[in-house]
Amino acid sequence: MEKIILWKDRDKKLMDPMLFSRIAENFALQIAEENRTERGGPNKRTQLRKFFDESVTLNMAAKANPANWPNQIPLVHMLTAKAAYAHGRKLISKGFLEFIRNSVEQIERPEDLEVFTTFFESFVGFYRLHGPKN
Repeated sequence: MEKIILWKDRDKKLMDPMLFSRIAENFALQIAEENRTERGGPNKRTQLRKFFDESVTLNMAAKANPANWPNQIPLVHMLTAKAAYAHGRKLISKGFLEFIRNSVEQIERPEDLEVFTTFFESFVGFYRLHGPKN
């Protein structure tokens, strides 16, 4: 599965113009395909939505109190552990786990979390269209 790159150029704060459209939709199609091909059909919308909701909560906390970022970043990294647990229980696919892992590794500043959360929002919208109908 292709790694999602949050920034085209982090220092200049440039994103790929297709990040929230074509890239998010292609990723949703890949995750939907994993849902169809893996036994048990992981990646239910409700399960993925839990991770999205948590990223929104973390993003809002980072925006509300930027000075607390050093205490927030460990909680952001905790998303990886939660995704590993969900994958171990066969609630999410390996591709979705890798998405969380690779994305969290790119988050160093609150702006990174903002881009991740916005990408995640785009993905969830496209997954609603292409994913399971549960």
